[in-house]
Amino acid sequence: MASTTLLFLLLSAFCVAAVAQQRGSNISRGSSLTPTSNSFWLSPNRLYAFGFYKQVPSTATLHFTSEGRLRLQTQGQQKEIANSASASSASMLDSGNFVLYNSDGDIVWQSFDLQTDTLLPGQRLSAGKELFSSVSETNPSTGMFRLKMQNNGNLVQYPVKTPDAPTYAYYTSETGGVGDNVTLLLDGGGHLYLLNTNGSNILNITDGGYDNENLHLLKIDPDGIFKLYSHDSGQNGSWSILWRSSNDKCAPKGLCGVNGFCILLDERPDCKCLPGFYFVVESNWSSGCIRNFKEEICKSNDGRTKYTMSTLENTRWEEASYSNLSVPTQEDCEQACLEDCNCEAALFEDGSCKKQRLPLRFGRRSLGDSNILFVKMGSPEVSPHGSKKELRTDILVISVSLASFALIILAISGVLIRRKNLWAYKKISETGNVGLTEDVALRSFTYMELEKV
Repeated sequence: MASTTLLFLLLSAFCVAAVAQQRGSNISRGSSLTPTSNSFWLSPNRLYAFGFYKQVPSTATLHFTSEGRLRLQTQGQQKEIANSASASSASMLDSGNFVLYNSDGDIVWQSFDLQTDTLLPGQRLSAGKELFSSVSETNPSTGMFRLKMQNNGNLVQYPVKTPDAPTYAYYTSETGGVGDNVTLLLDGGGHLYLLNTNGSNILNITDGGYDNENLHLLKIDPDGIFKLYSHDSGQNGSWSILWRSSNDKCAPKGLCGVNGFCILLDERPDCKCLPGFYFVVESNWSSGCIRNFKEEICKSNDGRTKYTMSTLENTRWEEASYSNLSVPTQEDCEQACLEDCNCEAALFEDGSCKKQRLPLRFGRRSLGDSNILFVKMGSPEVSPHGSKKELRTDILVISVSLASFALIILAISGVLIRRKNLWAYKKISETGNVGLTEDVALRSFTYMELEKV
């Protein structure tokens, strides 16, 4: 009897500990959220919430219906959030996982299975699953980069909308071929690692061992680099970066959009356009660059080209050439592109001349590459944005023009007023037999003279 009682107490203690680790808020059927009031369901530890971003229309409503469905209603449209059987209850757990339970208390749906840009402790990135960066820190829409746990066991970063091919990768764990169903995991101490189906650790991406009192999370940021963050649980509540996939902030391919290339200025990324191009949206690098000249017929009637060539040194681009020539000099490469109506750019390096069509992608400054890029140029047009220097010049010209115009109007007005005064004095002189002084100075008149006038 004593042994049975002890066993019961041990099991009870274990259950209490398990519940304490996974405790959550209780959300009953019929509950709802709106962006303007009651906008989220909070976890008991107050670290996590399930609710709306600010970008959502104010008329949106999230219902945990009386039938046990999680349904979003906005602008007359309805969308099922959880494709699962009817749930009896829901809970926002202290782990950051939002779950739906059936009548037996089993989880039938959980938010941990639908990763966005973040991985929390205890959350898995299974084979075939991806994390996607957001557009910016304030815009949670899908951005430009992705982190994929591939089926071959390799953890790889790519730009979005590209094939899972090595030519597009800019980070890899180099664990391809270790087996299927490899999983990326993060524990509470900041240990990030890859686990195979046998439960064996095949790679430690980070060593872990960080303060368990702090909150850790993995996130792929809008800049395309995924980082391990730590949140200080103390009074300052600050975030710090413990690890990052790359220290090269120009490494993410496509950071500067099409026809743009990345350069590092004091270890900070900056984007530039090809010669003769400007940004589509000046404040948004990812929008890419377009020509500031109009396209013309390639050659005139006498067979001469209407274009010129501009040069750009020490850059690297996606290999997408349609022709690769062997030429002795860079001048030969330049001329070959200039005379080819299909050629819009050509990269010359070590006797190789690679002709390309626009757009050029994944550009970056690479001082280790001694190449020259030739870019075809036409008759320039004024950029709709223009540079700040051009804007200041335009304002100066307009200001000077307006000032000159005002002075001319003032001078004409002065001449007209003088002529009018001379005419008036002349009339007075004719009728009153009075004379004008040489400088048309004012003079006094008698009452009789004024009455006569």
